[in-house]
Amino acid sequence: MMIDRRDVLVSGASAAALGMLPWAALAQDAEAEKTMDELIAEFTGGAEVTDGEGIAIDAPEIAENGNTVPVSVEAEGASEILVLAPGNPVAAVATFKFGELAGKHIASTRIRLAQTQDVTAIAKLADGKFVRTASNVKVTIGGCGG
Repeated sequence: MMIDRRDVLVSGASAAALGMLPWAALAQDAEAEKTMDELIAEFTGGAEVTDGEGIAIDAPEIAENGNTVPVSVEAEGASEILVLAPGNPVAAVATFKFGELAGKHIASTRIRLAQTQDVTAIAKLADGKFVRTASNVKVTIGGCGG
């Protein structure tokens, strides 16, 4: 049996790819284990978060299908907005970043919700303060296999 250079290269690349699989799985497990408080602390750097003024979230009161729930968040002057769904297997849904030239500080997307829960948004304002708001969404059919 002859082994040529191409066979050696394919074998080496395959072995390298297989060696990386367990590390990728471990990274996903570590991300899934973070609690909502840990995610907020990571986003704010431990700074105080106040409720209410400066941020608004628009989400439906009832979502018949948890696979595509429209959510819109607005925070005038925000540089970043974090959206969390603590009832999902992975609570961190999205982080939106706005540059200095952004015309509006609004982000709209569709998210997947596993169950009825409070969708929470936290914004980092231009003055360095953090504000939070939440909206309860009742989910009839869960979007994460439920």
